[in-house]
Amino acid sequence: MAENTINVTIPKRWVVGVHLTGAVLGFGAAFVVGPIVNWLLSLAGDAPGPLRLAAGLPLVWAIPVLTLAGLGVGFWFAKEWQKDNGTITITPEGVTVHRAGSSRHVARDRIGGAFTDGHDLVVTDDLTNELLRVKTDKVLVGRLSDAFPRLGYPWQGTTDPYDHAFATWVDDSGLLDAHAHDLLRARQRALADKRPGAAEDARDELRALGIAVRDRHGAQQYRVVARGT
Repeated sequence: MAENTINVTIPKRWVVGVHLTGAVLGFGAAFVVGPIVNWLLSLAGDAPGPLRLAAGLPLVWAIPVLTLAGLGVGFWFAKEWQKDNGTITITPEGVTVHRAGSSRHVARDRIGGAFTDGHDLVVTDDLTNELLRVKTDKVLVGRLSDAFPRLGYPWQGTTDPYDHAFATWVDDSGLLDAHAHDLLRARQRALADKRPGAAEDARDELRALGIAVRDRHGAQQYRVVARGT
C-alpha cells in the first residue's frame, strides 16, 4: 500500500548523534580544562569561575562530571534544534507545518509548486504566490525532495525558480505603494525586536497583496506576483 502520510523532522539518528557529541566533548574537556585554566591565568591572571571549579576536580571525578555535563548540553541543543524545525506533515490532502505549539495547513488543491530556497521551504500556488515560507534545516532537504514528488506534488528543486524576480527592499523607494512599505517597515522592526509572530503577520498581509518576501544578508527582499485575469 502506498505511503499516504510522510512526517519530515530531524532524524532520530542525528538527535542521538548530538547527544553523543556533547558527551564526547565533555569527556575530552576533563583532560584539557586544567591546561586551559593555567593558560588563562598566565595570560590574563584570571579564568571564569566554572572553568576553575572544573579544573580543581580530581581527574577521576572530572571525567564523569564533565561527560554528564556535556551530555546535558547535547540534550538541550538537540531539543532546541527539534523545536526550531518542528514537523512538516505531507499527505495527499495537503501540507501542514507543526512548529512552536502551532500548526499551519495548506490544502493540496491550492498548491502549484514546492521547493527549497536556501534554508526555506516554499509552497506556491499556480500564480506563484507564496502560500508558505518556513525555515527548515539543510539536513531535511533530501527528505523533502523525496516526499513531495512521492505524494504527487510538483517539486521544483532546491533553488527558487523565481529568484531573478526578487529585489532588495528600499524604504519609500516608490516601487511599492505606501501600504506595502508600511508592512515591510513593520516586519523589519518585528525581526529586529525578535518578534517572529508579528513578522509572520506582516508577511501574511504582504502575501494578501501579492507580494512575496524573504530575508537575505540582513535585508528584506520582495517579489511582486503577477495577478491572474
